[in-house]
Amino acid sequence: MLQEFKDFIAKGNVMDMAVGIIIGAAFTAIVKSMVSDLINPIVGIFTGGLDFSNLFFVIGGGEFASLDAAREAGAAVFAYGAFINAVINFLIIAFVVFMLVRYVNKVKAAAEKAEEPVEEAPTEDPGPSEKDILIEIRDALQK
Repeated sequence: MLQEFKDFIAKGNVMDMAVGIIIGAAFTAIVKSMVSDLINPIVGIFTGGLDFSNLFFVIGGGEFASLDAAREAGAAVFAYGAFINAVINFLIIAFVVFMLVRYVNKVKAAAEKAEEPVEEAPTEDPGPSEKDILIEIRDALQK
């Protein structure tokens, strides 16, 4: 059973999946930083300085200067700005993954096309086939 487990772990699919998960986690941190540090300030310019990450609504009532202050006070908050940031993160990650998968599929298709054997056209006339010769013999015997 231990050897079977080792064989399972050593298979390419499991190792590829593990690498994908690790790279995905690191990539998520990069995209999160890109959205909060680069995209949100640009969107803020067009929305009059609006910062999505600090948009919230206190459900139980009360006034708080920031989302962090409301959470520290234990107030029930509806943090729709964080949701907007999550949607932007998702769209960027989904687009980049789409582009990567598209590129990988093109590379695979090119590799499969290169592996297909190329049939060469015969350079000289192969002459009559066995069937043709047998038909000629039959016709000659019938005469």
